[in-house]
Amino acid sequence: MRRGLFVSIEGGEGAGKSVQAKALAAHLEKRGERVRLVREPGGTDLGERVREVLLFDRTLGLAPEAEALLFSAARAQLTVEVVRPSLDEHTHVVADRYFDSTLAYQGYGRGARIETLRAVTRFAVGDTVPDLTFLLDLPVDLALARTRERSKQWDRFEAQDEGFHTRVRNGYLALAKSEPARWVVLDGTLSEEQIVRLVTARVDQELSRHSNRIPAR
Repeated sequence: MRRGLFVSIEGGEGAGKSVQAKALAAHLEKRGERVRLVREPGGTDLGERVREVLLFDRTLGLAPEAEALLFSAARAQLTVEVVRPSLDEHTHVVADRYFDSTLAYQGYGRGARIETLRAVTRFAVGDTVPDLTFLLDLPVDLALARTRERSKQWDRFEAQDEGFHTRVRNGYLALAKSEPARWVVLDGTLSEEQIVRLVTARVDQELSRHSNRIPAR
């Protein structure tokens, strides 16, 4: 029996990652699978504390390198404490962001060196890499309109200018192009229901193709 399937959902602000991650987890549970839903940063006591600093503390100015290291510290804890044990116990893991976010945001978006970020990532997660990564690709103007509509509190990344979000989007597309076997790029302008159908169908195909199915509860 193989380990659980590891799926990550990526994209810029307003792309609908959290909605799709929750929908995928619910779909897997409905199939009778064991599944663990996690988010980044977060998912552990350390991760949730780091999340407050990284996203919502506007009293702190963070250098790109500091952002990357804080994200990576939270990610390392999540990987060791939650992701690896779950996968080893034949439980599927659905992640609302994982290390690709750091490459897109702190690398392409902020300008930190990509190869340095890859080295930090390897130290943080080792060989724990998603089997499948969905990119919800959305035009920047639409993404910013969505975030303005929903935002109830200041967010460090939502507050960045259009140029930053364009670089992040282009970074994600470059990452997806470099690893086509892992990435699935989806049109983020589709309805939530359409994207749910595309994501769940692809994951079902992956489970069947790799015989990753685990016993029903």
